[in-house]
Amino acid sequence: MGAAQVNAALGEVDRNKARHLEIIQEARQQNLELLVFPELSLTGYALRNRVMEVAMTPTDSRLTSLAQACGDMQAVIGFVEEASPGEYYNALATLQDGEILAVHRKLNLPTYGGLEEGKWFCRGEALTYAQVRPGWTTTQMICADLWNPALVHAALLARPAVLCAPINSASGVVSEDFSNEQNWLLNVRFYAMTYGTPVIMANRFGLEGDSHFWGGSRILGPQGETLAEAEGGECLITAELTRHSIAKARFELPTLRDADSPLIRELLSNRRH
Repeated sequence: MGAAQVNAALGEVDRNKARHLEIIQEARQQNLELLVFPELSLTGYALRNRVMEVAMTPTDSRLTSLAQACGDMQAVIGFVEEASPGEYYNALATLQDGEILAVHRKLNLPTYGGLEEGKWFCRGEALTYAQVRPGWTTTQMICADLWNPALVHAALLARPAVLCAPINSASGVVSEDFSNEQNWLLNVRFYAMTYGTPVIMANRFGLEGDSHFWGGSRILGPQGETLAEAEGGECLITAELTRHSIAKARFELPTLRDADSPLIRELLSNRRH
């Protein structure tokens, strides 16, 4: 499994696609089965009025050519999806064997601090899963999706083997007192450990205007342990995951086994908001 810590040239899809092809080739040479790129990796983040300019449908030739380059490796790539004229999503394409297996639309659009995604994108309404190999499934959460614990809980009830977490996290974007660098590690370690589910977090590294994307991409094992961690710069990090380690973690801490969905639904139904 791998995480691609790369930067993106804002609005330059073809240039970013060329970089994706380089990383995909490198990952295939290492015989990876799953590769995760950052959020909006084909477009850059602060698109604003350029959203329409870079949007593409899942049948776009640029996505299909990336899918063909993947071979039997699965890759998760960030792009802007055009669902209909004027309807755009911050989305992920899951690619494998020349096909687009799934598209995940971001569910939680942040509008706090320096973030204003709710102004430019429509909100997704569904969870997404994909099979890497028989017995190995993934679910995808985009950046702020992971800051709504109810969304992550709902996604992990299906017991995917891996949680893919592409993000675009810049230093100080929430506030001067909120450390994205420290708090993202706390966030993904919590989910990995609590649910016995490995997490592949892929963040950008580099500048986009005044924003500094700090990297810190990592692969966590099912007990929250760090299996691989990126240093500064663009890089590909890899780690090996086993079904046995996931089974052991979930047996010892049976959060998924003991999740009481009927009780949760009842408790939520009594809430006014």
